[in-house]
Parts: sequence; structure tokens; C-alpha cells
Amino acid sequence: MNFQKLTEYLDQLHEVGIPGCDMAVYQDHKLLYRHCAGHRDHEKKQPMQGNETYCLYSCTKVFTTCAAMQLVERGLLHLDDPVSDYLPEYANLTVAEGDTVRPAKNVMLIRHLMSMQAGLDYDLHAPAIDALVEETKGQATTRQIAAAIAKKPLHFEPGTMYQYSLAHDVLAAVIEVASGKKFSEYLKENIFEPVGVKTMSFDSTEDIRHRFCAQYQYHEENDTRELLPEGYMNFKLSKNHESGGAGLMGDVQDYASFVDILACGGETAGGERIIQPETIQLWSSNQLEMAARNKFNIPRLAGFSYALGVRTRQNLKVGGKGSLSEFGWDGAAGSWCMIDPEHHLSCFFAMHVRGYPYAYAVVHYNLRNLIYEALEM
Repeated sequence: MNFQKLTEYLDQLHEVGIPGCDMAVYQDHKLLYRHCAGHRDHEKKQPMQGNETYCLYSCTKVFTTCAAMQLVERGLLHLDDPVSDYLPEYANLTVAEGDTVRPAKNVMLIRHLMSMQAGLDYDLHAPAIDALVEETKGQATTRQIAAAIAKKPLHFEPGTMYQYSLAHDVLAAVIEVASGKKFSEYLKENIFEPVGVKTMSFDSTEDIRHRFCAQYQYHEENDTRELLPEGYMNFKLSKNHESGGAGLMGDVQDYASFVDILACGGETAGGERIIQPETIQLWSSNQLEMAARNKFNIPRLAGFSYALGVRTRQNLKVGGKGSLSEFGWDGAAGSWCMIDPEHHLSCFFAMHVRGYPYAYAVVHYNLRNLIYEALEM
């Protein structure tokens, strides 16, 4: 086991526009590797310390869909339930067709939300959302935001195509109804506390602000990085909105502890189970038929398809080293998680540059290869 090449790679990422990064690799509940590189502040006075907090953005989706699968496992939610069973606003949906709008023919199911086949989009400022935020004076709840999302016509019939969207924000509201708890309370009781997670939050707490890693926005047109305001998080649409798709903030250790448990069949090192292995297998199983799969087929995810909220490995001939059991996801500022149940192997990588294509196309690919190379797999 030799992680020297991985360390050298992380140490040079500042040369390609990633000011700071942190990474942890676990196998069988044992920390195999941990390294942070670069600087945590804009002025480059403070080196990374390993306790920085990050906006996780879409890496939040792994927590959200894990929560949904827990409810499926407990019989409180079913993948083929209509979304309208939990959120009545989704009973009479419409579909945009050219310049016209018509009633939807298909019923939107929980499965469609989880697999991004609901027909929704990622318009954070759709008229109904903006109107709701203004009407509630910035106090709209997760449940109210989900209701506003339903007012916009769908892009296609549910279940017929793939499109990345606010579906997991809607799923968070479903979880609230199915569990009878506020989304953050459900996560705390059923995932955070059993796993030992202490830093994850939908709110920019004093602790998060104190340890916040400098965050940047990449501008491809002139290859520059703009420093964003401290605590910047554009996916929190109101004070009371808890975005199931992109709202969590936290540190590497907490996220790495979470994915380690998933890689080890859903059981903590102390023997507490948060989810069954069979449920993890279902969660990470491909959900896309050919037409939807073609829409998902983008170069950075060669060899993968989409499951119930996570990428899932389908082909080892492309996409680099790895295992067919692998699943995971990434986030808007470049964070990336990998879960390999076959080898009880997992990792979490964090950086804080939004919208940087190089991270997804090159860095994540190289990280996967270097991990498996270090382990001689």
C-alpha cells in the first residue's frame, strides 16, 4: 500500500487552479489515507488544517437519498408510490410541449424523483419560487418550496427521460411527510447521530463560518477564479428551506465517516446499522432505460449510469480503475465521493471551486485511479 503518487497529485492541484483540497480514504472502517494540501484562505496565509468546512452542494444528495431508502426499508415510503400521495400539489401536473402546455399523462413516482426522471429542472428562480419567497418574506419552508416547484410545467412525461433537477429538494419534502419530522431532524436522528456526524448543517452556524474554506467561482471565458463571500450558498432559497439536493455544509471527516459505513454494508464500526446491504444494492442499481441513459451519457461519467440518486458503475472498460459495485456523486464546488461495497472501500475529496470542469473531467478520474493503484487493485 503506497499512497505517495496520490499525495504528490494532491500537492500539485494548486497549479491547476484548486487553491486547497482535502481527502480521506477508508477501508473496513479503518482510515487508510488522509491528506490536505494548499491553503484555506484567500490571502494564502493559512495552510489547510483538515478541519475546514465546505458547501457540499450535490454531495448532499447521497444523504438525502440514503434517508429516502431508509424509509423504503421501513415500509414508510415505496419507490412506486405517486409523489402526490405525500405532496398533493403533484396530482395534476402539466407538461410543456413546444409553445403549449398540456396535462401530464404519466403519474410522477418517488422512483422518478430519486432517479432524476421526474421532468423537473434546476431553475432556482422559477416565478413561483421567487413569488413564494417574497410572499413569505424569506421564511418559506422545505415543504412550501416543493409545492412551488410543482407549479412549473414539466419538460417531459415522468419516467421517460433523464434531466438533472430540483427533484431531490422535492424528495426532502416527501421525507418530511413520510417520517413526520423536519428534514434536518430526520437526518440528525437517523444518520448523523448513529454515524457520529457533528458538523453537517443546512445553516451557516458560527462553527461553520469559523472554519469555512475560501470558496471561488470559476469563469471559463477568461480562466479566472472569483472569491465568493464567506458562507456563500445559493441553494438555500429561504431561511427555513433545507435543500435535499444541495444544501448541506460540513467537513471531510464527517462525510468520510458516512460513506465508510455505506461501503461496509450500512453498519458502523460499533455494530449499529443505519441501512441494510440489500437496500444499498437497490439504491445503487441502474434506473435508466436506453433513451434516458443516452441523455445521461456525458464524457466525465463514461462507464456509469444513474441509480436512485447516485452514479452507478456499469462498465469497467471505460472510466478508469475501480469496481462494478461503485456508486457515489459529486458537488458544484468539486467535492466527490466514491463508495465501493465490494472492497469495503470509500473516499471523500473536498475542494471549493464552483463550476470548474477540470475537476470533474480530470481530477476525479485521476483520484479514482490513484486510489486503486495505491491499493494494487
